Amino acid sequence: MTKESSKTDWAALENMTDAEIDFSDISRLPKAFFERAELWQPKNKVNVTVAIDEDLLQWFKAASDDWEGRMQAALRLYVETHKAFSSTRP
Repeated sequence: MTKESSKTDWAALENMTDAEIDFSDISRLPKAFFERAELWQPKNKVNVTVAIDEDLLQWFKAASDDWEGRMQAALRLYVETHKAFSSTRP
């Protein structure tokens, strides 16, 4: 989705102060969340060539202008999830 295709009043949003934001429908995160949270820093990126199914590429491209970033996030989520449940880590 882009700003042009959104129905959001971007001008009003950009002029809104922090004090005007309504957070009442957002639940507070439990203490356990912060006890297990880890700081994540972006890693150095390398360019690679990889063959993937065409439908996967088209899905990511259709979902976002930042399709490469979304693919990166999907791979990161996969790796971090599997590291958490694996006894062996590379």
